[in-house]
Amino acid sequence: MLEDIEVESTIPRALVILAEGAEEAEAVIVVDILRRGGIDVVFAGLNGDSPVLCGRKMKLIPDIALSAVTGHFQAIVLPGGAEGARRLGSSEAVGERLRHAVTDGLVVGAICAAPLALLAHQVFAGKAMTCHPSVASRIAMYGKLVQKPVVEDGQLVTSQGLGTAIMFGLTLVRRIMGDVRAADVERGLTLPR
Repeated sequence: MLEDIEVESTIPRALVILAEGAEEAEAVIVVDILRRGGIDVVFAGLNGDSPVLCGRKMKLIPDIALSAVTGHFQAIVLPGGAEGARRLGSSEAVGERLRHAVTDGLVVGAICAAPLALLAHQVFAGKAMTCHPSVASRIAMYGKLVQKPVVEDGQLVTSQGLGTAIMFGLTLVRRIMGDVRAADVERGLTLPR
């Protein structure tokens, strides 16, 4: 019967992984921008679907536990925050998803201190990237450090931090949905010119 046939959605999907100690504003801004862009965002908790205590002591509620996430994605995004990045970097589940993302050619986004998780999982070595100034010396030993708000190198998109989160989100929308959709989202944000 027709209703028994499972049809995979054609809506592009992005997996945003939330770890305790993450920079909550970066996580929320990026999820918001991606959803405005028409992307189905799965906001996954690294350690379950319970509220996650973030770096500024706000609690965010993930949609689902990372361990329960299934399906295909066009992008994986790692929010920053020093403690959140450390936890992402020490998670084998995150490492496995990142290695698959590299192999499958997915867009991978990392903002603020999150490029440290890329270093920990040994993905994107030698790629051009940016990060928060507090971790720049470590990233410079691993990748080609570029001091710009957002840096793209192949499938990798990195950004400096909270002040660049909107640009980061728009860049991800452009990479996943195209220039027209990213421009539409940007117009709706009423950014200063």
